[in-house]
Amino acid sequence: MNRAAGGLAASVLADSAVEHYRGSFKNKAMFAPLVASAVTLAMSAHGTADARPVAHGARDTTYLLAAATGLIGTGFHLYNVTKKVGSFSWQNLFYGAPVGAPMAILLSGLLGYCSERVRESKSQTGPEVLSLPAGRTIAAVTAAGLLGTTGEVGLLHFRGAFHNPVMAIPVTLPPIGAGLLLAASAGARRPHRLARWWMRLLVGMGLAGVGFHAYGVSRNMGGWRNWSQNLLSGPPLPAPPSFAGLALAGLAALELMREYPDA
Repeated sequence: MNRAAGGLAASVLADSAVEHYRGSFKNKAMFAPLVASAVTLAMSAHGTADARPVAHGARDTTYLLAAATGLIGTGFHLYNVTKKVGSFSWQNLFYGAPVGAPMAILLSGLLGYCSERVRESKSQTGPEVLSLPAGRTIAAVTAAGLLGTTGEVGLLHFRGAFHNPVMAIPVTLPPIGAGLLLAASAGARRPHRLARWWMRLLVGMGLAGVGFHAYGVSRNMGGWRNWSQNLLSGPPLPAPPSFAGLALAGLAALELMREYPDA
């Protein structure tokens, strides 16, 4: 769970740094996701190294602040889109601030907060999150995250006219994974082997996506020789690993359900 939160935070840190630099940080609030994701990444690394079965106040506070940053950032991005001529038009959704992007740091905060609840849980039946079975709850949250991320990717790949057939992969595999997680969350006790292997597939897809985006950058005029411009205008390199972070959370949820069938 800590690694999942850290993976999402790292993706947000790199992606928001590039995108907000492209926007010249004209609004000082654009520094907020960089600070929040950097501190969340540090806290997730701290949590990964911490074997104590107790929650940590600094980590809890950081994760909650990260979640709040994601919610507020979504409001800023919605405002950015609606203030343009045409409001919620395809043009503005394609080229305005990406509406779903801030939700990644929200998910990072939520997963990190859940990891602390699992760590400190003293329930006799298994770990709990807000009095709910931890495994099933985290599986449902991760499934929602996969569907939301797929929607954002689908919008941007539609903008790119799916000119490469591989662009269909991140809008087809993750929804299937989300369905498998939801089925595991609501279903009876069983091994969920397919869901577990599908999460591993999504981890690989997220990492491989960096290579495909790097190839997309190389196809722009000047290729990597003109990296300072093409990194800003080409497909975002840090975006695909967000799927890997969510898939790690899915694996953690499935492992919890395996070890604690009632959780």
